[in-house]
Amino acid sequence: MTIQEKTNSGLSTNQNNLVDKNDSTFISEWKTIFKIGGIATWFIIALIPIQMFFLIAFPPPKTVTGFFTLFQNNWFLGLTSLDLFYLLTNILMIPMYLALFFALYKTNKSLMIIAIIIGFIGISALFASNTSFEFLSLSKQYNAATSDAEKSIFLSAGQAMLSTYKGTAFDVYYVLNAITLLILSFVMLKCDTFSKTTAYIGALTGILMIIPTTAGIIGLSFGIASLIPWTIFSILIAKIFFKLSRD
Repeated sequence: MTIQEKTNSGLSTNQNNLVDKNDSTFISEWKTIFKIGGIATWFIIALIPIQMFFLIAFPPPKTVTGFFTLFQNNWFLGLTSLDLFYLLTNILMIPMYLALFFALYKTNKSLMIIAIIIGFIGISALFASNTSFEFLSLSKQYNAATSDAEKSIFLSAGQAMLSTYKGTAFDVYYVLNAITLLILSFVMLKCDTFSKTTAYIGALTGILMIIPTTAGIIGLSFGIASLIPWTIFSILIAKIFFKLSRD
């Protein structure tokens, strides 16, 4: 080996060591985010069976008057019937998405910026679509109404709220989060921190979420089916988050 080759080899080794050191430093700067993201992800996992229990044990009403009656009898069941636990899940998804962002940022900065923006817009759309607390307020006014004319006004308002609840904003949320998962899974395939199995499971979840649950029996079937890979995906990334928080 010539002197020049030895020099180049030495420079290459030093550069690789510097890159590894920079990556390690970057990860260590976000340990708190990874820890919070890991905790949030475990709470998300815990909420899945709770949501399923309430959905099966207390099926949501199909009419506005049904919701008003439910809120009058049990305001908590009224809120859960209008996705209270789903709202909590998406609040917890914010630190989860942030942890994924910093874990994968070095792998593909451009795609991760796109993914986090799309993901946060999707979560915001869900909050805009949810009318659970508006329904709670309307139900109180409906029950306090003393004439049929007043009740009719609140029934019309309730129908508008019910349409918003499963309207455009909800569909936008569903599709945008599916796209976010697909982008995250693609980047994971290029990253050594996450296994390819995790990436493929995340991609499967994203594919199953492309069709919103509002799209009839097909959408509902895809939505229920997505819970299985989503749960496995969440468990796998939660473990990685805690590992990164300790490194």
